[in-house]
Amino acid sequence: MYRISNFVDNDDITTLASMGAFTVLEYQRDLSVMPHDAQTAYFASKMNVRKRQVVCDMSKANGGITLQAGAMQWTVGNVNATTGIKGVGDFLSKAMRGSVTGESAIKPEYTGNGLLVLEPTYRHIILINLQDWNGSIVLDDGLFLACESTLKHKAVMRSNFSSAVAGNEGLFNLGVSGNGVLCLESYCPREELVEITLEDDVLKVDGNMAIAWSGSLNFTVERSGKSLMGSAVSGEGLVNVYRGTGKVLLAPVSGNIVE
Repeated sequence: MYRISNFVDNDDITTLASMGAFTVLEYQRDLSVMPHDAQTAYFASKMNVRKRQVVCDMSKANGGITLQAGAMQWTVGNVNATTGIKGVGDFLSKAMRGSVTGESAIKPEYTGNGLLVLEPTYRHIILINLQDWNGSIVLDDGLFLACESTLKHKAVMRSNFSSAVAGNEGLFNLGVSGNGVLCLESYCPREELVEITLEDDVLKVDGNMAIAWSGSLNFTVERSGKSLMGSAVSGEGLVNVYRGTGKVLLAPVSGNIVE
């Protein structure tokens, strides 16, 4: 039995979102500052630069919680951690997937019925129910934070090699599928993300602004014009192309610029 005081009931903390086992908290002000940092902290809070934290209620988790390595801050109650490795073959598969997607090869899994609290971050937390994405989503690099352990992870290869070279991105992305809730760590708040739904149509984006897209979409990098001359005249060159039926989440600016 445990009791927690001055955490979610602290008047400096508000609840931003809740879905499944996940609750997203936001600290309205950074109170742990010295006099020489006070001005920076004040204007940071006014510009929505605030610490956010994810709390996981393990009793509501569908099959446990899988985290990005190093994301756990503290647990209380009956919470147990495992490596999530189910044998040598599973380890080799996850190590290979991690090497090509840039994600951690080993993502620890937590089970039980206590409370799991993740490390605070200044990035924005986005909760996604995969039922709203027809059970499959592909993520841009570095967005995965946590998910229910029933969800499956795989490396998704781009449709053509040029998407890795010309598109200034890796050849593989992390794909997540199944029925459950996914927690992303984004450089852009959900309020600014543009959601585009395609029905047997095409979306072309100049730059690395799509943070997530349906696994049903075909992603390639192509010339913006039908010819090299047309691309040169338009000034756009190469664009990321999402073709088919599904959804895309677009940030207003490129993640490479922000990072």
